[in-house]
Amino acid sequence: MLPTTRRSLLLLGSLLFAAHPTHADESATLPKAYLNGNGPGWRTLGEEDFVNVNGEPATWSWKSDGTIYCTGQPVGVIRSKKQITNFELVVTWRHLKEAGNSGVFVWVPPESLEGLKPGKLPHGIEVQVLDLGYADKYVKRTGKKPDWFTSHGDVFPVGTSTMKPFPPVAPNGERSFPSKNLSKGVGQWNHYYIRAINGEVRLWVNGEEVSGGTDCKPSTGYLCLESEGSPIEFRDLRIRELP
Repeated sequence: MLPTTRRSLLLLGSLLFAAHPTHADESATLPKAYLNGNGPGWRTLGEEDFVNVNGEPATWSWKSDGTIYCTGQPVGVIRSKKQITNFELVVTWRHLKEAGNSGVFVWVPPESLEGLKPGKLPHGIEVQVLDLGYADKYVKRTGKKPDWFTSHGDVFPVGTSTMKPFPPVAPNGERSFPSKNLSKGVGQWNHYYIRAINGEVRLWVNGEEVSGGTDCKPSTGYLCLESEGSPIEFRDLRIRELP
């Protein structure tokens, strides 16, 4: 037991501390999953970590500050130099044109990249990167309801890849729709945290978990960034590989 005087001083200090929260307290109010990719095991992914699969030499470029710029032309991907199985990934992105379309592919099988022609995309699990204006563009172009996709972080299998989507699920039963609408519009930066472990993919958009799926096949492969018709920037691309 502490002496009375010391107990009183500690109580007073606690009250003062509570009345004046520290920077750490303020940070604690931020979404818990808003990871910045710092800490043991995390590393930056740079130009030397990727291979241009089916784009033009000018399709992808790295700025001096580490920002990755993509023209969107032609449709295609860059891939990681090595295949990855279990990992965490953080990336921020922004579309530079309204109704822009792009994506992050995980677990892309090598055979789907072999001889991939410009204008084509590989198989794998896609984490959608879609601008808020895309739905209106789709309606004007097709006259159909945009009820099979969203602009807030759909996760879905492409090609021969398969996945059991987390609810809510798209009408076609293949896409995991986000549980919340958290993406920001053209010109604004968005933050993705992707966790891909043992055949399960989970996506956090701007700090909150929204979508994903399990039983992904294959559950190892390349990481790809997508070029799909309009300019986009990526930055703060960092990865932590897991056992």
